[in-house]
Amino acid sequence: MSREPERRQESPAQADPDVRIGYPVTRADVEPLVLGPGARLRSGTVLYDGTTIGRCLQTGHGVVIREACTIRDDVSVWSNSVIDYGCRIGNRVKIHCNCYVAQYTELDDDVFLAPGVTIANDLYPGDRRSAQLMAGPKIGAGAQIGVNVTILPFVRIGAGALIGAGSVVTRDIPAVVVAFGNPATARRMVAELPDIGGRAGMDAAPASPYQLTDGGAGMGTSP
Repeated sequence: MSREPERRQESPAQADPDVRIGYPVTRADVEPLVLGPGARLRSGTVLYDGTTIGRCLQTGHGVVIREACTIRDDVSVWSNSVIDYGCRIGNRVKIHCNCYVAQYTELDDDVFLAPGVTIANDLYPGDRRSAQLMAGPKIGAGAQIGVNVTILPFVRIGAGALIGAGSVVTRDIPAVVVAFGNPATARRMVAELPDIGGRAGMDAAPASPYQLTDGGAGMGTSP
């Protein structure tokens, strides 16, 4: 009778009762999960064998992290998000709720994915050759990806870029630019964004205390 492989944890994770640490993978060549110290894992989290995770991972509820991923330190993955297999995630990356990170995606240090970001990795779904060339995008350090953005396979998003909400990124985006639209195109440099203090004013509503003072007119063709 074979013995289940031993999962390696540098220190016990703080985990809710129904968290699964080291979900078994059918392939025989997969190593046990490596989970660094200081993790906080909330209910419904599933971490697969074959992945290496650094210090202080935090997960929301219902998070899945598949096999063959490398995840560095201080990464946060919030509720109902999935990191599929073979991804590389840098230090201090924040992945908000309801995101899907497709296989073979790379997120460099300090990347932020807002809620609902969807990443694709198959250019021609159902095509055999496309399946052989499957690869997600590479997102550069410090890039900020807005709510409900879709990013297609093979795309490169430069360091420090800002992608506006609802955009569809089909081509490479340079570093430190603001890009949005369908398809997303570069509109201005991040340094040229108007000061937010001139666009937001106080409102009486306690849950959402700010509103646009220009009614959105400051957007023009750019945020």
